[in-house]
Amino acid sequence: MVLSSMITLAVFIPLCWFLVYKVGMGNAGAALSVSICDWVEVIVLGLYIKFSPSCEKTRAPLTWEAFKGIGSFMSLAVPSALMICLEWWSYELLVLLSGILPNPALETSVLSICISTVVLLYNLPYGIGTAASVRVSNELGAGNPEGARLVVGVALSIVVCSAVLVSTTLLALRHFIGIAFSNEEEVVDYVTRMVPVLSISVITDSFQGVLSGVSRGCGWQHLGAYVNLGAFYLVGIPVALFFGFTMQLRGMGFWIGMIAGGATQVTLLSVITATTKWDKMADKAKERVFEDRLPTQ
Repeated sequence: MVLSSMITLAVFIPLCWFLVYKVGMGNAGAALSVSICDWVEVIVLGLYIKFSPSCEKTRAPLTWEAFKGIGSFMSLAVPSALMICLEWWSYELLVLLSGILPNPALETSVLSICISTVVLLYNLPYGIGTAASVRVSNELGAGNPEGARLVVGVALSIVVCSAVLVSTTLLALRHFIGIAFSNEEEVVDYVTRMVPVLSISVITDSFQGVLSGVSRGCGWQHLGAYVNLGAFYLVGIPVALFFGFTMQLRGMGFWIGMIAGGATQVTLLSVITATTKWDKMADKAKERVFEDRLPTQ
């Protein structure tokens, strides 16, 4: 996957430059570059699965029996997608709502910059969370509850260090973040004022990235979707509207609401994880493995 991402990046940079500047497509060229490179990565991964010896066991003949597990697969896939969508839709909703704030052009620009920054920094905890998800599910499937518990502890320890480092670095570079996105002094100054709030958001996002990964590894996708629904739409959005409009903090108030939603999410997922009976989880995982096992010959 790292190799496919590197190939995609190597294609994206010159392609984006060519379409934006040489062809003169502007923003449309950048969007087209992203779409093309998404398909490049799909093709590269498809070729890897097709020809790599590492994926040989996945190339089972397609029979009707292979579709027997689609129900259990979708029961995990759909809630897992909702976990991600419910969270990110809340951020996009605030960008839309910023259009009715005073000076909407400024507010929308700054919130878009903040979201882009947070998305970039979120890749680290998301990667740790993905690794934790895979390891937790493997340990539970192997009937090793202590191993699963250890994975959670290690992942959280790593993310604490990374969150402190990234948050501190972001705060130290607060005067330069806006310059990377805009040459308008008003936008740069506003982003500089927003960075201390963003640095707090980085910490909550780091914990939720790992805890969400653990939730997926344990098969708690349904529960995670409900947690995100409550955290962001019953807490985050209302708090954001209160501080943004009622307290007249505008974009900063919106982001405070997102921190409140993220903190609620982290708290709920932490309680669920801390009270988990790992022995029972391992037994359920082993039962599911034997029930859903399909022939590969």
